[in-house]
Amino acid sequence: MNPVLSKEMTARERVDAALAAIDTHDKDINAFVQVTPELAYEAAERVDARIGAGEVDQLGPLAGVPVSLKDNMNLVGSRMTCCSKMLENFESVFTATAVKRLLDAGALPIGKCNLDELAFGSSTESSVFGPTHNPWNLEYVPGGSSGGSAASVAARMVPISLGSDTGGSIRQPGAFTATVALKPTYGRVPRYGVAAFASSLDTVGPIANTVEDIALTLNVIAGQDGYDATSAHIESGDYTAKLNVGVKGLRVALPIDFLEAEGLDPEIKQGILKAVSALEAEGAHVEEITLPHSEYALSTYYTLSSAEASSNLARLDGMRYGLRVDDATDVLDLYLRSRAEGFGPETVRRIVLGTHMLSAGHYDTYYDRALRARTVIKQDIDKAFADYDIILAPTTAAPAFRLDEKLHDPIEMYLSDTYTIPANLAGVPALSLPMGLSCTGLPLGLQLMASHFDEATLLQTAAALERYFAFDMRPPHSVEAV
Repeated sequence: MNPVLSKEMTARERVDAALAAIDTHDKDINAFVQVTPELAYEAAERVDARIGAGEVDQLGPLAGVPVSLKDNMNLVGSRMTCCSKMLENFESVFTATAVKRLLDAGALPIGKCNLDELAFGSSTESSVFGPTHNPWNLEYVPGGSSGGSAASVAARMVPISLGSDTGGSIRQPGAFTATVALKPTYGRVPRYGVAAFASSLDTVGPIANTVEDIALTLNVIAGQDGYDATSAHIESGDYTAKLNVGVKGLRVALPIDFLEAEGLDPEIKQGILKAVSALEAEGAHVEEITLPHSEYALSTYYTLSSAEASSNLARLDGMRYGLRVDDATDVLDLYLRSRAEGFGPETVRRIVLGTHMLSAGHYDTYYDRALRARTVIKQDIDKAFADYDIILAPTTAAPAFRLDEKLHDPIEMYLSDTYTIPANLAGVPALSLPMGLSCTGLPLGLQLMASHFDEATLLQTAAALERYFAFDMRPPHSVEAV
């Protein structure tokens, strides 16, 4: 129950509690790159005024709930840095649609969260503001690129955060931090006001500690937006409606090629098989399938995403906004030096790779083939959903890795997204759910996928497994729930 709506505390007091939690724990975790108390208190005053006027029944369930935002989302009154030196002083002049919808619902914007520079990464280590630490063990990464958002929720500094997912950047941190993390269908949630990485893949979604909180947040942020040409003209409905329905009669597919892949941690495989048994015990039908072209997903993704990133980053040229060197000798010198000084190594790597893929001599060899491979991968997944309601798979191949372990090995870092990328290439919704801890005390996550725009069934299945695993542990570096 929302303590603000039940009048156990005021919205202002809830802001106080969130800020106190951040002050206590974030010096060790570094989940936040900017705290916005003025904006939070302004929002709290509006909520408290409506409650004082007797309008409690007119407020939604997110009224008075503290939220954090990945720092690639615009919010008037704050900076949007993308955790890059190129944008570290950029002030938002408008608010992203998904963020505005949260504010209109009475949510309290506590601050902006750390991410890999420009969302390029899987560990939240490449941020200009330093790495984020996993609340379960400070020597480990929280995943990425939405690692700050996931860590802020896992440490109970806020109940809900918004992240973005291009190849797994919501779900992989969810698995590493034992949070529930949803990548909606491409086009379900507007991207307007969110810095673009790869425009045909980017999605915005919530991270929370319960499936119900995910559903409540999706109720608010989903829906068509006239400012976003990629947002879908499809009814959203109430995503909480089927959370207690159970899974009897649901058809679940288990990609055996995922479970038999080299490098999958035995504890994760064991957890997936436990989930299979739980679903079958509740009346679901589980069958093994193959996704024959999934082995090409990783190379397909990094070809397409790097090409799109290269194009999107062309706007950061030192001319209109962002870092601009003061002593350039001519326009070319301005471009070259502003970008060289403003971008970190991983960003440069993606720009160079993407530009190479799009060049006249290599377009057909790489980019065009990747487009065709994406179509085949999508067809495999669409074919599976012709016969099944849900695909059950690992979220990651292993639990969280140590800080610095993969930072200087980009190939190893890219492999972190092996299981999450197919859902992005196909555009289907996918969710990561915690299923316990490893023998080393690090979280383990499973992944569920559903057909296009069927988040209701996805959340229905997740809620059933949430009841089965009953994971309610808090990490060592956390506070009482805010």
